[in-house]
Amino acid sequence: MSWPRALIVISVIASLAIAAWLLPIAEWTTSLAERARQTGTTGVILFFAAYVLSTVALLPGSILTLAAGFAYGPLWGLAIASPASVAGATCAFMLGRSVLREWAERQVARSPRARAIDAAVERDGFKFVLLLRLSPLFPFNVLNYALSLTRVSLGQYILASAIGMLPGTALYVYLGSLAPAAAELSSTAREGSTTQTVLYVAGLLATAAVVIFATRAARRALSVELPGARS
Repeated sequence: MSWPRALIVISVIASLAIAAWLLPIAEWTTSLAERARQTGTTGVILFFAAYVLSTVALLPGSILTLAAGFAYGPLWGLAIASPASVAGATCAFMLGRSVLREWAERQVARSPRARAIDAAVERDGFKFVLLLRLSPLFPFNVLNYALSLTRVSLGQYILASAIGMLPGTALYVYLGSLAPAAAELSSTAREGSTTQTVLYVAGLLATAAVVIFATRAARRALSVELPGARS
């Protein structure tokens, strides 16, 4: 896991712990999550649109991914956030190949990494897009435009992006789901709550372990395949 991602994870967990200690967040988080769920299809559509627009505009999608977990829980949150992230990445990719091509070329023109990626993608588009999504040399949103300048096909780009972004998306969604889950568990002293808490913690650790393993494996592969990207 990269340092920025690790810092975000640590910050989220620390913030949740401090808030739980100082503030009556149980009622707040449960109420907010319920309101988001009650918006139904309209809320999902608005979330989708916001995610796509933020991705195209090079804004970080991590906040929205956390929000999906907060509002809809780990499973439904992932089912919503993952397609939204792929849709946003695909829109940026297609814009980078059409109306925003000159702008995208200026953004990556001076980067040795971009040249190395272009050569590697020509050899095996799906493999390298997948590796880059697991351990990006560019920030997520910039990578969408950088890849639009390569020869990778749209189908390979979409499939590799969907698979490669899934572990990181799952981790952020899971982190976002912790606050309302903790509130619900603490507000009801019911039998079995301890078991549910253990399952949530185990799920978080398992998800984080998958992300760390995948990121390190991808980084090792990229260091061999893209030596020119280091300079």
